[in-house]
Amino acid sequence: MLLNPTGGVLGGDHLATEIVQEAGTHICLTTPSATRIYRTLEKPAILETVIRVGENATLEYFPDHMIPHESSALRQSLRVEMAPGSRAILFDSMASGRVAHGERWKFREMDSRTDVFSSGRPIYINRTKIVPALQPPDRLGWMEDFDYMGSVGFFADGFSNWKECCAQLNDVLNAIPNIKGAVSMLARNGCMARFLSRSASDMTEANQKLWNSGRHSLLNLPPFEHRKY
Repeated sequence: MLLNPTGGVLGGDHLATEIVQEAGTHICLTTPSATRIYRTLEKPAILETVIRVGENATLEYFPDHMIPHESSALRQSLRVEMAPGSRAILFDSMASGRVAHGERWKFREMDSRTDVFSSGRPIYINRTKIVPALQPPDRLGWMEDFDYMGSVGFFADGFSNWKECCAQLNDVLNAIPNIKGAVSMLARNGCMARFLSRSASDMTEANQKLWNSGRHSLLNLPPFEHRKY
């Protein structure tokens, strides 16, 4: 469990995390709860994470979602370097803000980048930058009345049954009420599930069910019932 003892991230903070997995290991990484990004008057908060996955190792990385407070600013990056024969399941999710406090899309900036490399070659590069003051996310055709955005990536070297895996994951998403999303296959070695949710509980349900399905298809393992409290 990755723990930030401050309980939140402040403007000007710069947290760098480097994780190295040895060959043949299997780890599940998570956080104790959602990460709160507090308001800042000047510099943004910066979170940088690098994970190096050794040969034939397995990574399951499922941090809880980000909650940006009003006037907050965050720049985060995740870089995963996968060796031959390795596998990874990666979660990424965020809220529109402190919804119960009426803080929908009132943060200054959310800039998030994810890079996944397999044997030194890029297989997934994604950047999401949201600046609500310039482009309100709640407009028609964007987030509209959804308050949560999530994605789950499945990556594996040597796995070939991606079409069936994507079909099963799409069936999972389509069966969950109040969720809008889909799964697409990458050019090689992976697939991505992306979805929108109106509540944190719906997002948590979608994440868990996608994880269970992908864990069975990709890792041939049963659901992992982790406890945090």
